[in-house]
Amino acid sequence: MRKLAEVQKAKDLMHEAMEWSAFKWWFEKSTVQETTDQAKAALDRLERTVKARWTDEAKAAYKSLTAKAGKPARERQKDQQQPQTVDPQILAIVAKVVDADSAAESAGMDAANTFDEAERQWCISLAREGCNKAIHAWALREKAIRKAEGVADWLRSESQAASCSPDEQQ
Repeated sequence: MRKLAEVQKAKDLMHEAMEWSAFKWWFEKSTVQETTDQAKAALDRLERTVKARWTDEAKAAYKSLTAKAGKPARERQKDQQQPQTVDPQILAIVAKVVDADSAAESAGMDAANTFDEAERQWCISLAREGCNKAIHAWALREKAIRKAEGVADWLRSESQAASCSPDEQQ
């Protein structure tokens, strides 16, 4: 995965912001928010680009797994009883991406909540904690995107292997 300039800029700003005074935070919070939004947008674009390379079967597996994650337990059990039409290997590797995406989303929400609370309390230590959490959330998001790239690479290698004749594979 290529490094995104927007994410690196946001990480650098967060590292710098951990040293700021409360007064500086007051004046720079809009810059922090803007830089954070730009990093999130860049990660969103990259994620869409990567997942667009997936096969329809992998996309369907992702959609199915993410939809199931939002349902109550009883509905998930009902869905699991229905026959699976997706290759179990694809389902397994896509499930890892779903888990990574979920962890990254949770970490991002935690960082945002920490920043909100820091602003409500006007607490510089919470703002610094929010910086650490934001950096961690971006790292998790990058990891999830790398996993998604791995799915695309695996799917491509599987399709190439399937299209080769036995003589070509040797």
